Amino acid sequence: MPKFVFAYHGGKKPETEEEGAQAMAAWEAWFAEMGAAVVDGGNPVGQSWTVKKGSVEQTGGANPISGYTLIQAPDMIKAVNYAKGCPMVKDGSGSVEVAEALDMG
Repeated sequence: MPKFVFAYHGGKKPETEEEGAQAMAAWEAWFAEMGAAVVDGGNPVGQSWTVKKGSVEQTGGANPISGYTLIQAPDMIKAVNYAKGCPMVKDGSGSVEVAEALDMG
């Protein structure tokens, strides 16, 4: 079955422990909804750098990645439908870039 990378952009850091617990519960519920489709739950990421020929930008570009997840789905449409359930998408604080991880073997 094809695999898809969810690259997260945006999101917000919880301001209180209660907000943090609510955010974690929302992510756990979303992963539970996707079930066995989740291959690697991934993690948030630190500040990204963009490497180009002749330069390195320490800002991560215009829309830096904030985390990732690897899932499996029968096709892009199903993967996108999974992404629509992301807590950051639902609350409007971020977005999910969906890309198929191509098998080069």
